[in-house]
Amino acid sequence: MDNPANTFPVVGSFIKRRDKEILLNQKARVIWMTGLSGSGKTTIAIHLERLLYQKGFFTQVFDADYLRATLHRDLDFTLEGRAENIRRIAVMSRIFLEAGVIVINCFISPTKKIRQLARKIIGYHDFIEVYVNASFEKCEKRDPKGLYKKARQGLVKNFTGIDSPYEAPDNPDIELNTDKYSIENVVKQLSDFIIPKIILKVT
Repeated sequence: MDNPANTFPVVGSFIKRRDKEILLNQKARVIWMTGLSGSGKTTIAIHLERLLYQKGFFTQVFDADYLRATLHRDLDFTLEGRAENIRRIAVMSRIFLEAGVIVINCFISPTKKIRQLARKIIGYHDFIEVYVNASFEKCEKRDPKGLYKKARQGLVKNFTGIDSPYEAPDNPDIELNTDKYSIENVVKQLSDFIIPKIILKVT
């Protein structure tokens, strides 16, 4: 008997992540960059994405400023607001991960608890924690967005490093010191570390 017009035949399950990785010829991972404002996270992400693109990898970058201005406009900068911000980003990253995409995230994600939440949602084996390490003094001197100045003037509340804490990772997967090394140097360090982990091994 034919199916009624308002039903569809069951054809099996959704396409699996592994099949999508094979299609894209890459191993999906989430590269999570944490560090103070001004440490260089976004700059590194821009260079890393271009380098991976040139090598044939398919990526998606999520940056704090864009998401805060669009999807996450309802969240404040208290630790509770930051935790919910990171939770949402982690869930979104997991969706892209299951689609076979390499995700590059640039978020202060200031506490160990918040980053642990992200790692748990994404999956421990797929989460690569990158600590972009720059001293508070250096970040404040750079102040590319003028946020440190505004925070000192009381115009920005709950600013990380001034009136809100930042807990550096104890054991990041890789640490990049932007006080000591050039952008070219740290991008090479990161790409040398990342590329073996995103090359697809078909067995």
